Amino acid sequence: MNQILFKERLAPEVYRMRVRAPLIAEERKPGQFIILQLDTEFGERIPLTIADADVQEGSITIIFQVAGKSTKLLAGMEPGQKIANLVGPLGRPTHIEQFGTVVCVGGGIGMAPLYPIAQGMKEAGNRLIVIIGARTKELVILEPEMRALADEVIICTDDGSYGRKGLVTEPLQELCAQGAKPDLAVAIGPPLMMKFCSLATRPFGVPTVVSLNTIMIDGTGMCGGCRVTVGGKTKFVCVDGPEFDGHQVDFDQMIQRLGSYREQERIAAAGCNLHAEAVRKGLQE
Repeated sequence: MNQILFKERLAPEVYRMRVRAPLIAEERKPGQFIILQLDTEFGERIPLTIADADVQEGSITIIFQVAGKSTKLLAGMEPGQKIANLVGPLGRPTHIEQFGTVVCVGGGIGMAPLYPIAQGMKEAGNRLIVIIGARTKELVILEPEMRALADEVIICTDDGSYGRKGLVTEPLQELCAQGAKPDLAVAIGPPLMMKFCSLATRPFGVPTVVSLNTIMIDGTGMCGGCRVTVGGKTKFVCVDGPEFDGHQVDFDQMIQRLGSYREQERIAAAGCNLHAEAVRKGLQE
């Protein structure tokens, strides 16, 4: 059992937790993830990036957004409680070396998997530029952590409530159009964001890495639920990724497959909300 050591709310419906997992903390590398399960018999298996690790404490840090039943239940847990099942580290680590100038682009909760990659790129001696994107100011996460790492931080919000108004693709394209264009771009966030970041860098020949978060069950390549098409070939995000060449990913197919169980997800989330409301009313009576 993996005990929750710490919990905090970073933004509306976004939480950071430290969980005891000493063996994973020792082995994890940037870009890797875990799969957790709150109920070993019927619980959904949720893939989450390892956002950080503390080997001395024997803990890993996860950052997640409430999106459905399982993440809502996870958000309701408190320090001292235990997660029934946690497996990792999974996936291929990020390839990190001294490229030169690396621009890391994060959209929303995509900042969580981006953080350890940015750490690794900076430690390797790269000049690091970070672009943070969110719908509004209150949804911007990990800004202090990124400012402590990066040579330059650019913040974009859809509504202009913080930083510059607009999409992350705009400053990314501006950086690529400069004489000294970036040597590498890493983009992590919603599928549409990653798609258009890849389209923005392609004309300038800037290599672009994306980290995909697809439907995933076992995390070992057996179920095939996480399959994507990359360069015309079928790949499995859990074992071949989660990182791929953004210029080769078939994002349209991936986005279509992500909606396969939307109705089931809606029903499960609605049932969880009804249960929570019933519990709340029972406590008030």
